[in-house]
Amino acid sequence: MNKPRIVFMGTPDFAVPALRVLLQRGEEVAAVVTQPDRRRGRGRKLSLPPVKELALEAGISVLQPDKIKGVLAGLLRPLRPDLIIVAAYGRILPEEVLELPPLGCINIHGSLLPRLRGAAPIQRAVLNGDTETGVTTMLMAAGLDTGDILLSAALPIGADDTSGTLFTAMADLGAGLLSDTLDALGAGTLTPRPQDDNLATLAPPLLKEEAVIDWQRPAAAVSCQIRGLDPWPLAYTRLGDKRLRLFRPRVIEGQKAKPGTIITADKRGLLVACGSDALLIREVQLDGGKRMPVASFIQGRSLPAGETLGV
Repeated sequence: MNKPRIVFMGTPDFAVPALRVLLQRGEEVAAVVTQPDRRRGRGRKLSLPPVKELALEAGISVLQPDKIKGVLAGLLRPLRPDLIIVAAYGRILPEEVLELPPLGCINIHGSLLPRLRGAAPIQRAVLNGDTETGVTTMLMAAGLDTGDILLSAALPIGADDTSGTLFTAMADLGAGLLSDTLDALGAGTLTPRPQDDNLATLAPPLLKEEAVIDWQRPAAAVSCQIRGLDPWPLAYTRLGDKRLRLFRPRVIEGQKAKPGTIITADKRGLLVACGSDALLIREVQLDGGKRMPVASFIQGRSLPAGETLGV
């Protein structure tokens, strides 16, 4: 089989390794479609999507339509793509785009489908307390991540993993899985497998409201919340009239006190009572300040035992 003519669609850092592996393989990438440039940060500086930066370095044409319904298919049709590959593009593709390439549209999804269909599968895996996640390549269909499975690869979730650390690991895993998928496609050995809808779960987008810590919950659940919302929107509690963002939690079993009570604060970290057990927080960030180890934080601000957080 001759190499297919590919259009790649992706936007954030997660998609960069997938595009890079296409370039390394010498695939014919006719164009890259990514989200429009956005203004970010306090200075509102115009920021290019990471995928666009790599595409421009490689001399690949970049398309950034504001609207895709009724527009994108018309932009892609003259490119005559045999295959469209999607990795975290960030928009739902209309059927007229899905039906355009003869070989279909392949998506790299950050979960072991049919589990965690939706926009935030990596974060939801951590929030749920899962011990394993993975990446799936799938044929895209009109539903929400409902298409046939092509290949999948599992990845364990460690006790210290955050959404951020998993994003990096899974981006690389997804790029390797894409390469395996293209190899199988070329060899004619790909066998699409329908998903079992009875096993499906959802991974809806994150909400800022999910960042508020409820110390009545078990320490293990609060740990998952802190790690699952890192790097965004970052879990926090109240320290006086300011938000205190928390990082690098560790569950300490057997500790008992009123939920939200500071048990100790020393060079090991900030030990806070939960609904069951306690949580040792090793890094914090107060509104307007920098993220730092608790040992450094308490040099400038007292955190006395018995003080209650979240009030």
